[in-house]
Amino acid sequence: MATRRRAGRRPDPNEQAFNEAEKRAYGHPMFQPLLTDGYPRARFRWRDDEELANGQGWARVAGDGEIVVDRRRRADTEEWWWVIAHCLLHLGFGHLDPDRAARTDQAAAVAACVAVARFQLDAKLGRPPHLLPGPLPDTAEERLAAEWRHRGVPPQYLDCGVGGHGGDLVHRIPPAQRWAAANPAGTRWQTWPERFAVGLAAAASAAVAAAGAPKPGPGGVARDNPWERARRWFVSSYPLLGALAAGFRIIADVELARSWDIAVAAVDAHAGEIYVNPLRVLPEAQCRFVLAHEMLHAALRHGDRVAHRDPYLWNVATDYVINGWLVEMAVGEMPDGLLYDPQLRGLSSEAVYDRLATDLRRYRKLATLRGPGRGDMLGHGVPGPGEAGRGVDLDEYYRRALTSGLAYHESSGRGLLPAGLVAEIRVLDEPPPPWDVQLARWFDERFPARERLRSYARPSRRQAATPGIPRPGWHRPEIEERRPTFGVVLDTSGSMSVRLMGRALGAVAGYATARDVPAARVVFCDAVAYDAGYLPVAEIAGRVRVRGRGGTVLQPGVRLLEAADDFPADGPILVITDGECDVLRIRRDHAFLVPRAARLPFTPRGPVFRMS
Repeated sequence: MATRRRAGRRPDPNEQAFNEAEKRAYGHPMFQPLLTDGYPRARFRWRDDEELANGQGWARVAGDGEIVVDRRRRADTEEWWWVIAHCLLHLGFGHLDPDRAARTDQAAAVAACVAVARFQLDAKLGRPPHLLPGPLPDTAEERLAAEWRHRGVPPQYLDCGVGGHGGDLVHRIPPAQRWAAANPAGTRWQTWPERFAVGLAAAASAAVAAAGAPKPGPGGVARDNPWERARRWFVSSYPLLGALAAGFRIIADVELARSWDIAVAAVDAHAGEIYVNPLRVLPEAQCRFVLAHEMLHAALRHGDRVAHRDPYLWNVATDYVINGWLVEMAVGEMPDGLLYDPQLRGLSSEAVYDRLATDLRRYRKLATLRGPGRGDMLGHGVPGPGEAGRGVDLDEYYRRALTSGLAYHESSGRGLLPAGLVAEIRVLDEPPPPWDVQLARWFDERFPARERLRSYARPSRRQAATPGIPRPGWHRPEIEERRPTFGVVLDTSGSMSVRLMGRALGAVAGYATARDVPAARVVFCDAVAYDAGYLPVAEIAGRVRVRGRGGTVLQPGVRLLEAADDFPADGPILVITDGECDVLRIRRDHAFLVPRAARLPFTPRGPVFRMS
């Protein structure tokens, strides 16, 4: 790596940022074999490049390892690190292999950039210097290219690379032919993917060396027991859960297990601790199964996803799902007596819970790893020593650990994973949209906006360049039609705050106005129902005088709307409540708008929008 600064010239911050990123690449074990070993080696050319400048690109990479970087583009260290890693990953992924040159059309080139960008996002290799469309498709690269050849490349994915409009990839004389010409009797030329595989293994070994050392016990002595050996096995040999295992503490205390009635194990996701009963002696293979079970409980945030459900029955449902995944992946050996049913394979935790809820008396007798009638997911909501030392948001930590583990698992070819587990990990990496966006979509589906039409009936609209050509104008035809409406059942009990009601009503009024809904049927409910009739949507959050403020009985308000002659049979109902209400039975299209932490005392049939 040559120094580019001339004597007497002030250092260029942009060039300094690139030099720092280049040093990071040379020091990264994943990329060292591409940059320092074998022939040829990847090398950087920092220069003015008209082709990149015209295409608004940062860099492009050739099959012989030359990476041309346009020094006129401005970026910081993290952005240059993304550009450099992107080009090196193209080499490592085999996108410039000689046998791919003839079939690398636009669809294949864009799919290659999407695959590389997806890997970079999972592995946290820099920050994109341009806005990426999100989320990136998780379809396999070859399949994605085949689909785009058939129906065209979506425009939003054309700029996922770093080469601009000219593309990232430059196919030249295959390096293997150069090597054969220069070394007719030499050793076999090692391909870019082969060298990248060596670097990937070195990166995994470095991570193990940093995080896989035995954790000391209370007296500073390493605890070499089956639980610690099982934890170290995940760190060194199972990339999907390796990062999780490195971040958890295993607490084996007899008095703690006795006081909390822990038969085998339990987990506290907030503290990052797994509690095991040292009196229950298990072989190492079964310890691996138990640790993986508890780590997935915590990382998939099962304790926070209970919502309106019975906590113990939800724990049992998630146990069935997790144990099914671990048996399918052959992680360790399942101890006797755990919850496992092959007939539930492929079902989500929510679907399993709905099945269990049909026979509560029977399923309450089942035992988790903590014991019969007790859930193995502990939660006190107070950050423990593990979380405090982690220095990152709990959700962010679990998300990073699982998504990076999934990326390493897939890139190393460790085998297929259950589709349900992969889907849940993808959901963690792509959080659901905010409540107001979901509410807006609900309105869009039920109240489509009136389309504007062009007509010559309006005065002609002419352009200055062509004044002799009349053009139609936009207008909405004035025709008599039945305008859509909806019903609002508002909880006005004493537990509902004024701020909560105002925010909810304001959002409802705004979305209804934007979709040309003239009025809504509003019913206020506390202990009884107060029919406010049809109100203009602009007045719902403004001049409405809320009545009530007593108890909470909402079913009469629902019945009032369902039986009203002047309320359309297909009109949807929106229920706004804080969750402290009676059990509701609504026979028509409906939805609920509740605070984020609210728990409804029944299983909702319609969508639930949780206000943050």
